[in-house]
Amino acid sequence: MNRQRQGHLAGLVFSVVFGLTFMFSKTALETGLPPIGLIAYRFLLAFLLFEALRRSGVIRIRFARAHAASIALVALFQPILYFLFETYGLARTSSGEAGMMVALIPIFATILSTLILKEKPRPVQVLFILLSVSGILLIQIASTLGAFEADPLGFLLLFFAILSAAAFNIASRHASQQIRPVELTYFMMLSGAMVFNILYGLHLLRHGEGYLGPLGDPLVIAPVLYLGIGASIGGFFLLNYALARLQAHVISIYANLSTVIAIAAGAVFLGESLSSYHYVGAAMIISGVYGTVRMNTKARIKSVPHE
Repeated sequence: MNRQRQGHLAGLVFSVVFGLTFMFSKTALETGLPPIGLIAYRFLLAFLLFEALRRSGVIRIRFARAHAASIALVALFQPILYFLFETYGLARTSSGEAGMMVALIPIFATILSTLILKEKPRPVQVLFILLSVSGILLIQIASTLGAFEADPLGFLLLFFAILSAAAFNIASRHASQQIRPVELTYFMMLSGAMVFNILYGLHLLRHGEGYLGPLGDPLVIAPVLYLGIGASIGGFFLLNYALARLQAHVISIYANLSTVIAIAAGAVFLGESLSSYHYVGAAMIISGVYGTVRMNTKARIKSVPHE
């Protein structure tokens, strides 16, 4: 399997992994666990497992001072800034508003990819990206019609989350030229574990609560295991792996499939009802993703000289 196909396969798998995070996160947060606590637990678990693999020799993590700036930039944008802006932005907006804002990530990733990496998408790819984004917007607008809460600060925080996610795609794509995906993922987990556990510790001190208390609830343990191992380690590794093989604007569009996965998981496992706009929006998302990827493949084939 060539690098391009490996990248596309990684893109499909990480979209499924990230799509299921919504269901697991919802289950954990319904127990009363604060969002910053869920984030802290997942990244601590991810880092501890990664560190165990490193110490046992299963994986090898190299660190060169020359790569420190690239690693720091990747970790800063994702997970630190993205999760901070998203978490506190969600606290001031509805989930529908947040969903519509996050749907804009492929557009910003495409713009930054063109300006910084000089990876310019074909015009037809831009149309397919807009089709996929429009599918998410249709679902979010229809599902939250009349329930919008205009909070300028909340929207500003979500806008910064979008920029952070788009910038991460560019930073990871650039860093992958020198640093292996497993190494980038390791330092992302280390950074997330440190920053979010410090913030969660301050939250617990302010409220006089214990760190291990919520972990006694099975409804917290299962989501933390999935989010820590499946999403944080598996999902982000696959994302970094895919970005090392494909253009940032192509990989960013795969993330839109997570919305389709999240809707399907909610219907199958949580008994959430589906309306006609879910099906229409999902069809638009899938068509947009397929078209973007298909046009990228055709462009690659045409660029190969005939012998």
